Amino acid sequence: MSNMLLSSAARINCVGGVNNDSPTELTSDDCDAAIQSLLNANAWTIQDFVEAENKFGTAPVRAAYLALASTKIQPDLEKVDGFIAASQYPSPMNILRTEWGAVRNLRFHLSTLGSVIQNASLRNRDVYAITFAGLEAAACVKQDGMSAKFIYLPPEIVGGPLAQNCSVGWKMAQVCRIKNDQWIGNLMCTTTI
Repeated sequence: MSNMLLSSAARINCVGGVNNDSPTELTSDDCDAAIQSLLNANAWTIQDFVEAENKFGTAPVRAAYLALASTKIQPDLEKVDGFIAASQYPSPMNILRTEWGAVRNLRFHLSTLGSVIQNASLRNRDVYAITFAGLEAAACVKQDGMSAKFIYLPPEIVGGPLAQNCSVGWKMAQVCRIKNDQWIGNLMCTTTI
């Protein structure tokens, strides 16, 4: 699914950073560009707001769009103006374990499986794709109710009279697709490290 989103969804390059690369590292202006593109397309937010509470060191969190990214951007993400760490949410009980924090109307989920394009920047740095999306922007359809199936045919069946060959494979009936191109995109960035 992440490979499909990387190849199909629109791209916005980060330009607000100071690392003299193209794209630059992530900044609050770049987050605003992603948010604005979803707002202008009338995309619905995915995650509900977290209401303010009278707790020390916390802040309310806006209703937000989803942002999926690599763990490699974590140091730069925490430097973005307006970043609120998930640990500072007033009521963090209903958040997913992958949620790292929020910048205005984007809630960031980090994973080692985040999209990376090796040596793709102007200065040959790795470029990280932050996939941002509104509600129902993409879907994964499992056809005919079939799940992944591992297939192994031993040499006695496939290999002929001398049993010299075997067959190993897998199949899965599913289709990943973007349902609305305007409700999803990739924010392309590098890091300061």
